[in-house]
Formats: sequence, structure tokens, C-alpha cells
Amino acid sequence: MPVRRANPNRVKQHRSYSVDELARCCDVHKNTVRNWQVKGLEPIDKRRPLLFHGATVRGFLANRNSSRKQPCSPGMLYCLRCRSPRRPALGMVDFVPMRTGSGNLRALCERCETIMHRRAREVDIARIMPGCTVQFAQGQPSLIGQTAPSPNCDSERQG
Repeated sequence: MPVRRANPNRVKQHRSYSVDELARCCDVHKNTVRNWQVKGLEPIDKRRPLLFHGATVRGFLANRNSSRKQPCSPGMLYCLRCRSPRRPALGMVDFVPMRTGSGNLRALCERCETIMHRRAREVDIARIMPGCTVQFAQGQPSLIGQTAPSPNCDSERQG
């Protein structure tokens, strides 16, 4: 299954690509490469077969991918349903520890009420979520902390 965003690092800088080669390299359809050309990807010259310089393709894809990014400002989490950064509903956020010192921030979107997540370090919570009430939830129990083995063990059969 093809990826949604073409990875610019898969394209070699000092190589020329035809439309078909570039499509295979980026794991996209040939029509996608032609759409990139319509949106500003310049070929080396206008003669056929169309050739694209690797450095030009890399710059185009990197610029295209970076223009889609929407960084979250302090006090906001990214809502996947709304596709934009949103404030948590009622200013309430849960912190669920995943490892020592880091975990996930969870909150409801103020507009669509979908659960939003953001990975964060515990020491950065005050900077990331100013003005929000953060509740520290209990983390998932780990198997390493289990003291007694399972009682359903077959190794100690009576008989």
C-alpha cells in the first residue's frame, strides 16, 4: 500500500529520473508525478521523455511536506477529525504515563469531542499545556512488576 506522503529522502540528489522511475522510487502512481509537475515540479527540459533532476524533486517534496505541517501552539492538541490544532474541552487534560518521565496527554476536542493525544515528557507539561488542568492518571501495569507466577502453571502437576 503506498504511503500518503512521498519521502524526499528516497530520491537520490545526483540522479535524473523519468516519470516512471520517479513514481517507482517514491511509491506513487505515474499520474501523481504528473500532478506534481502541474503544481510546480520542473523537468530538466521540455523534451520527451521528461526527466527530473533528483535535487529538484527532493526540494519540491520537502517543501510540499513542510507546507502541510500545523504545529501546535502551547495549550493545544491536534485533532485528527478536525484536522487542525484545537483546545481541550473545558481545559481538562489527562496525563497517562507510558515510561518513566514521559507519557501521553489525552483530552477531548472542544469542537467535535474526539479524543486527542499528544506525546510529552512529564517535566514539559506546564510549558505545553499552560492554563489547563492536568490530571495524572495511573499508568498501565507492567508484566515486569508481577510478583507471583500465574496459578495456571502446568509445571507443578500433582500426581
